[in-house]
Formats: sequence, structure tokens, C-alpha cells
Amino acid sequence: MAAADTREVILEARELTREFDGVKALDRFSFKLHRGEVLGLLGANGAGKTTAMNCLLGLTLPTSGELEAFGKPLHAHRIEILRRANFSSAYTALPGNLLVWQNLLVFARIYGVPNPKQKIAELLDLLEIPHLDKRVTGQLSAGESTRVNLVKAFLNDPELLMLDEPTASLDPDIADKVRKVVRKVQRERSIGILYTSHNMRDIEEVCDRVIFLHKGKIVCEGTPAQIMARSSSNSLEDVFIKIARDGEIVDEPEKEKAS
Repeated sequence: MAAADTREVILEARELTREFDGVKALDRFSFKLHRGEVLGLLGANGAGKTTAMNCLLGLTLPTSGELEAFGKPLHAHRIEILRRANFSSAYTALPGNLLVWQNLLVFARIYGVPNPKQKIAELLDLLEIPHLDKRVTGQLSAGESTRVNLVKAFLNDPELLMLDEPTASLDPDIADKVRKVVRKVQRERSIGILYTSHNMRDIEEVCDRVIFLHKGKIVCEGTPAQIMARSSSNSLEDVFIKIARDGEIVDEPEKEKAS
């Protein structure tokens, strides 16, 4: 039996349910994210990941259940909590008519970042994109936009970070660099990260623990190694495909053997 994690819980959902026209996009979804942990939230399109992220960001109200961040109810303390958090998505664009440095300076001021120009320059260097600072944001490639969004997400030195497909649209070399940067920042600052991806290499290299969702419900939870040990699949990608197709982690004969 694994020892209980004694680190501070910085994000927790209890029996979180969200219905749309009688259909449950999330069905009694519960989890804990600890300080210094990277938790992967996985599932096929329609599994409930986006709904979960929207609830955690306060963009969508749950139908029922409870959400807490830093020990406080999220919706009652949303502004206070979001000052200690940040978010990046490969599918959320920054204002396209501003130059990159202008966009980042606006967000730095919103977050109250001290010495914002210096901070922006440091993060552009960290993500290896200082040459983009005077580019029009709307003219960036998808991969460039993804890295600029990550700069935005790191601006306020968040304690809680939610990353939605942070390596989408990146070539393998840049994706590898981004994974290493995320891990470096996370370890140095003991950030708690909720991480979604369809790239199982991301998950294996970055995540300490993962949750697989199927039709709004948790199918399995554990470290990538633990989930592999429980499955009849040869890789984490095979586990993903099996859950997406069947909603199960193992074949029926394997389940019967275990019973």
C-alpha cells in the first residue's frame, strides 16, 4: 500500500458533476493535486477534460460538488485564488493585433509583476523565443503562439498552473525543450500542475500521476508505471486507445482472472 502524500493539497474536487441538457459531462469527479506534483488529466475528446478545466478556472459552474484551491472554496475566493494561479492552452489565442511584448506587458501589469520588462525578457529567453518580442501576435505560427502562451502562464510565478496541450503544434525538438522547461520551473518553484495532453510521451516524461477520464468518470488513476502494470497493454498510448474505445483499462478475461 502506497504511503499517503503529506504535501499540501492546493487543488481539490469532490464529487464534481456538470450536466448539459441532462447529459453528464462530469460525473462525481474527485481528485487532489498536491504542491510540487504534476497530475495528468487524460481522455479522448468528449471525455470531460475541457469541462473539468473550465470548472477549475471558474468559467463554468458545476451542477453539484465542491471545488477548493489552497484550502478555500474556489467560487467564493476566485479572484484571490487566480492571483496565485495561471493557465495556458494551445487553443486559446492572445489578442492578435498587439505585438508579443505588448501582450505580455498587459498581462504582467494585470498580474502585478514587479520589473515586468525584465521578467518578460527572462521568460522569452527561457522558452528560446526572444526574437518574437516585436512580432505581431496574430501572425505567429501555432507553435510560436503556444510558447508565447507559456511565457504568459509563467509571468506571475504561479503556485498552481493548468496546462492544456502545452506541446500541441510543436515539432519534436521544441516539444522536448518545452517539456524540460516545464519540469525545470515546476521543480524549482514546487508548483502544482494539472496537465492535459494527447501526447503520451509528454505524460510519461512530465507527469508524476495521471487520471484517465471516460464519459466524465474516472476509469483509473495512478502513476504511469502503476497503470501500465494494471493493464494488458504494451504502452501508455495503448491504454489511452483502449479506454477511448472500450471505457476499460483491461480486457474482460483479465478482469475475470483478477476477481
